Parts: sequence; structure tokens; C-alpha cells
Amino acid sequence: PRVELAWAMKAHQHAQVYFNLISSVDPKFLNLTKVDDQIYDEFRKTFGDLKIDVLDPEELKSEPAKAKWRPFCLRFEGVVEDFNYGTLLRLDCRREYTEENTIFGG
Repeated sequence: PRVELAWAMKAHQHAQVYFNLISSVDPKFLNLTKVDDQIYDEFRKTFGDLKIDVLDPEELKSEPAKAKWRPFCLRFEGVVEDFNYGTLLRLDCRREYTEENTIFGG
């Protein structure tokens, strides 16, 4: 429980920074890491059918999804700092981070 709480707090801080960035800069010109393109390419190879504009929590938390997420994240060990931390995701990308529109992925 303490580790999850620490992850959630760190994820909340990252979400605030991220949302401020995407709200002030056109996201197509924004790079959050040096390997953004690599991450996206790997993401699309692994989760090609995943609809990302409006997320379905069941598609993220199901056992088959979990079996894909862990190996995906491990590919970035040593490449991305905090590669295995949880993150806050907006369920609907057109809406802000609110309790109803946010899910914790860990």
C-alpha cells in the first residue's frame, strides 16, 4: 500500500506537469523523453488495436492486457527513468484530469 501511494503521488505530480505542457505547447512539437518515437513505435506494435482517445478501463486492467503491459514496460528499463512507475491516464483525452476521468495504471 505504501509503494502504491508513493507511485500515485509521483504520478499525480507528473500528470500536473504533463497537462501544463500539453496545454501550453502543441503536443506534436513536444517531446517528453529522448526516446518518445521509439516508445510510440513499440506501443503501436504491442497495442496496435488499442483505442487511445477514449480508454476502456477493462482493456487496460484485464489479465491479457496485464500480460502485455509488463513486458512492454520492461523494454525501457535503463532507457527511461522511472520506467516502471505507475501513471495517471485520462480516460477521455478531450477532458482534463478529474477523479471521474482518471485511472491509475501501475
